[in-house]
Amino acid sequence: MSKPTDYDAPYRPGVEVEDDSLEELKARGAASQSARVDADDAEVAENFELPGADLSGEELTVAVVPMQPDEFRCAHCFLVHHRSQRAAQRDGQQVCQECS
Repeated sequence: MSKPTDYDAPYRPGVEVEDDSLEELKARGAASQSARVDADDAEVAENFELPGADLSGEELTVAVVPMQPDEFRCAHCFLVHHRSQRAAQRDGQQVCQECS
C-alpha cells in the first residue's frame, strides 16, 4: 500500500524521505517553529490601520460622471454597463448578460 501524498509539501526525492529518521524529523520540526519575531514584520504591522478607524476628519474627492447615452443600468444588479452588455429585457427592464 502506498503512502498518501502531501501536495503542499516541498518536493524532495523519495530517497531523501526514506533516509530521514524520526529524531531528525523532530529536530527539523522544532527548529522551524522558533518563537523568534522578525522586527521588519512588526514595523510593517504598525503602519496598517484597523477596520473601524476614525476617518471623520478625512475628505474624499471623486469626480462623478453621469450615465452616458450608450449605457444602461441593469435592473437586477443595478450596475451601469455599456449597451453591448445588454442581454434581455424583463418586464420592460434592461438586464445585463451576467444577470440573465
